[in-house]
Amino acid sequence: MQNGESVEHSQRCTKINSFLSTLSTARSRALLLDYDGTLAPFACDRARAFPYPEVPETLHRIQSDTDTRLVIVTGRRASDIPRLLGLVDIEIWGCHGLERLRPDGSNEIARVDARLLAAVETACNLVACEGLSHLAERKTAGIAVHWRGREQISEHVVQRMRRIWSMIPDRSDLRFAPFDGGIEIRAAVKDKGDAVRSIFSEMGPQAAIAYLGDDITDEDAFGALTRRGLNILVRTAYRPTLADAWIKPPAELLAFLQSWISACPPPSQQKPTIHCGSKFSHQP
Repeated sequence: MQNGESVEHSQRCTKINSFLSTLSTARSRALLLDYDGTLAPFACDRARAFPYPEVPETLHRIQSDTDTRLVIVTGRRASDIPRLLGLVDIEIWGCHGLERLRPDGSNEIARVDARLLAAVETACNLVACEGLSHLAERKTAGIAVHWRGREQISEHVVQRMRRIWSMIPDRSDLRFAPFDGGIEIRAAVKDKGDAVRSIFSEMGPQAAIAYLGDDITDEDAFGALTRRGLNILVRTAYRPTLADAWIKPPAELLAFLQSWISACPPPSQQKPTIHCGSKFSHQP
């Protein structure tokens, strides 16, 4: 490892461990997690994108054994997550923050102007006309087209999605949003950063908050939490990011989640000493 890389590795490792060391004394704490690509490997069949082994059990321990507000922030519809993750009574912000499914099962959906919904409906009709319905995922106020597992057609799909975008009469307040393995056209009402800002506002500036995500859409969340908490990029390969640190799934993801549990002991237990070891060892 070159000297510059060694220094950067040390800084990134220090950020994670410094944050973890504050959890036991924080007034409150929240762990915010993206789903696809972060807690679960990408799957060609999105209905079978189940989490990495041990992730559900570890998240359940965070729910039951620590005083942590556990939140999933996802581009999926919020209702998809309980079945895939196998957890109930969990807070989920879906459709990039447009939906909020509370632990008690109540669901809130942000208001979307009728003009935007009509524009999204136009996009959906154009997706069908372009023969892309078999790749499409309809959302509350958007439509995503996926090519994961069909990378050989990605350029073909991108060209058609750009043509669809150009044919929408009123694109103001819509977003043409590429992501890892697809493109989404959606109402630019909310993004993951809005979800993070809402949670931060509810908990107050003294809360210890961490966000873990992998995709370009998670950069909105990273930006919202910059200098307010800890942002971690979770990917097998590094990419430029606003995140403070980078870990690889699933082993280092699980190590972080387990360290979170260890760093949030009951008040009767002694605060643990957290050392910088090889768990969080990667640098660009």
